Amino acid sequence: MRLSQQMKLAPRMIQSMEILQMTQQALEERIEQELANNPTLELQEPGSDEKQIASELKQEERDSREGERELYVSDDAEAKNTGDDFERLNNISEEYGDSWAANTTGTGEKIDFQQRAAKGTGERDAKIDAMANTAARGASLYEQLIDQWRMVELPEEEILMGVYLIGFVDGDGYLRTEDSVLLDQAPGDLKDEKLLEGTIYALQRTLEPTGLCARDIRECFLLQIDAKMRNEGVDLAVERLLVNEYLKEIEGNKLPMIAKKTGLEMEDITAAIAKLRQFTPHPGRLLADESPQRITPDAIVDFIEDEDCYVARLASERLPQLQISESYAEMAKDKGVEKKTRDFINNNIRSASWIIDAVHQRSSTLLRVVNVVLNAQREFFDVGEQALKPLPMTVVADQLGIHVATVSRAVNEKYIQTPRGIYPLRMFFSGGTETGDGESVSWSAVQAKLKEIIDGENKMKPLSDDSLVEALKNAGIDIARRTVAKYRKQMNIGTARQRKQFG
Repeated sequence: MRLSQQMKLAPRMIQSMEILQMTQQALEERIEQELANNPTLELQEPGSDEKQIASELKQEERDSREGERELYVSDDAEAKNTGDDFERLNNISEEYGDSWAANTTGTGEKIDFQQRAAKGTGERDAKIDAMANTAARGASLYEQLIDQWRMVELPEEEILMGVYLIGFVDGDGYLRTEDSVLLDQAPGDLKDEKLLEGTIYALQRTLEPTGLCARDIRECFLLQIDAKMRNEGVDLAVERLLVNEYLKEIEGNKLPMIAKKTGLEMEDITAAIAKLRQFTPHPGRLLADESPQRITPDAIVDFIEDEDCYVARLASERLPQLQISESYAEMAKDKGVEKKTRDFINNNIRSASWIIDAVHQRSSTLLRVVNVVLNAQREFFDVGEQALKPLPMTVVADQLGIHVATVSRAVNEKYIQTPRGIYPLRMFFSGGTETGDGESVSWSAVQAKLKEIIDGENKMKPLSDDSLVEALKNAGIDIARRTVAKYRKQMNIGTARQRKQFG
């Protein structure tokens, strides 16, 4: 026998932490899933009051956990991936039984909630409509290339070799695998070097967009240049020369060296490089590039001119309003209903109450955090990124009386819409330094100032990193050269040589 202490998370605690950290889109999907799986959870009709049974259940649970509303497991406030925090304990199902497994009966039999009877209102089911309107998955790059290749009239063995090679094309559209590896892994009747070379030639000149199945970026550009010269009859001799022999020099912006070796005028070289920018280095992405993720703001900040202040509100109009079904709540109280059925309904009502309460708590915590940001970063909303101040999460946690990990989860992958645009909420919590005047300035503000200096430099004589350090020091920001180089790389800004423009 031994005495030990263990911390175990109740299922509702885990659920609340997960929902707090979810993005707006993820929360919408979670709610749709809960609506489909829990027969006692339903959408609240517009204009209807909260059902009394839901209020009683929620209030009962709130009263029983006054001291445990702030949810956290880890003290790592800056961790973006807190999946370990939500690791389920192996014995959760044993300890909490049916209260956690609300989608099973007391006998362990799985319940198909999709089969429950629909209401006889004659109205369309919003949940079914939402699932029906979900966009279908787009065809992959492999599927699109195969569809193109099937239309080509070539000998059968070449068609088979083409299907085999398309399987090696990466997301950028390149065929980077070595010929020796391709031949070694090819089926026995396709292990022919001439067949391999001929099929690659056919793939490169058949598949669209031009440049697919190139072995490297040089060949990719050459394929596009040759196709344009062949189809449109334009003269791209200078562009072809630069790509074929001076690609590395172009990447290093060593244009005077190219002019010296080729005898070309600087104007001709810069004009040719401008034309090269019209070609794509990643033709595969034109077919199956992932669509940019749509950003849905979780909070909206408005400026009230009459009161000269900023006001935050949650962008929760899209979230469906949830309530517990009154008919199921009455069945749970009806002694005439079989006990096994009442237990099943009570378990689902309890689960529905948890999800409703967790969504409300998420909204409350998020709005409180955003209001603190408004007060602390007022100058940002008035001036811009250069006015951002350091705002540690510990300071926000102390002001709100919650744990710092709760703040971290509340801002994780959340966005706010402001009069200046949409920004990630986490951006407002960066560290910082002090200016020469003793004022605090965030690292994001330092980056904004650095970009302003680079944008305003003489492009014929761009500033070196040492010169950028001096320019920042003149602006009251004293940071090391390595920090300038790090921020420049983070903003995808090249070195002074790469930024230099030639007249």
